[in-house]
Amino acid sequence: QVQVEESGGGLVQAGGSLRVSCAASGRTFNMYRMGWFRQAQGKERLFVASINWSSGSARYADSVRGRFTISRDNAKNTMYLQMNSLKPEDTAVYYCAAGGPQTYDYWGQGTQVTVSS
Repeated sequence: QVQVEESGGGLVQAGGSLRVSCAASGRTFNMYRMGWFRQAQGKERLFVASINWSSGSARYADSVRGRFTISRDNAKNTMYLQMNSLKPEDTAVYYCAAGGPQTYDYWGQGTQVTVSS
């Protein structure tokens, strides 16, 4: 079992930056990858970015590529999402997830990111 917990959300003006973190605990040696998803009010949850826990290889949604950077600190079992040039449409609850190569099995409770225009 793996537990993940997000932190670092908040309110920021358009064009600003924010970093959210996700701390993993438990049987973290089973983790293959971690990822960020987001869900705007009234909309479906969407993929944002993911990172291979051992290689550090990253993937991004087209909507955030070039503005967001995903990274991890293996020693701290923590993943980060640095968000720059934020837009109002980035407003959402951001969820952290961890799992194997096929599925994300463990999810956090989410952290709210609000971008004001």
